Amino acid sequence: QVQLVESGGGLVQAGGSLSLSCAASGSIFRINGMGWYRQAPGKQRELVATITRGGNTNYADSVKGRFTISRDNNKNMVYLQMNSLKPEDTARYYCNAVISALSSPYWGQGTQVTVSS
Repeated sequence: QVQLVESGGGLVQAGGSLSLSCAASGSIFRINGMGWYRQAPGKQRELVATITRGGNTNYADSVKGRFTISRDNNKNMVYLQMNSLKPEDTARYYCNAVISALSSPYWGQGTQVTVSS
């Protein structure tokens, strides 16, 4: 089992920045990929960014150049630095951990990010 706890959400004006953190605990030695997803009201959950254990990253086109995902394997943490935030970035952001392609991913409870115009 893996437990994920997000922090760092909040309210920010458009153009501002926020930093999200996700702390992993439990069977952390089994974690391979980690990432951030988001879900806005009435919309499906969508990928924001992912990072492998080795540091390879992948971003949604909508956040490229504005968001940066990073990971500290020693501290069992994954981060999301969000710059130049837009109102359309408003959503609940979820941390995700993947053991393998054959197993279900783990999810945190999410943290709310609200960007005002």
